[in-house]
Amino acid sequence: MLRPPRRARGRRFDLPAPATSAMPYTLEAMRNLGAKSAAMLRVAGINSPAQLRRIGAVRAYTGLRALGQPASLNLLWALEGALTDTPWQAVAREHRMRLLLAIDDLNRNDDS
Repeated sequence: MLRPPRRARGRRFDLPAPATSAMPYTLEAMRNLGAKSAAMLRVAGINSPAQLRRIGAVRAYTGLRALGQPASLNLLWALEGALTDTPWQAVAREHRMRLLLAIDDLNRNDDS
């Protein structure tokens, strides 16, 4: 699969490169996701990359936690990286606060 360049010459991008139009057919084919992650997602009813994209990383992560799945923050980074085609380590380093605040907002809205 061809990936777009991460950086254009002379410009710095703070956000991950957008996902290409060629979406993987299986969860396991997505970057950062393996058999265990895909199995956990399937328990939550997320069976395809398209479903994961519709739900988003934060809702998928909080849904897994609500079901009692052993979802660590590394899984959250992996889910976001899978959706943005970014290594999970870069997500953890660069987008950690945004994702944690999104979880907090989601939890606050669910409690209302």
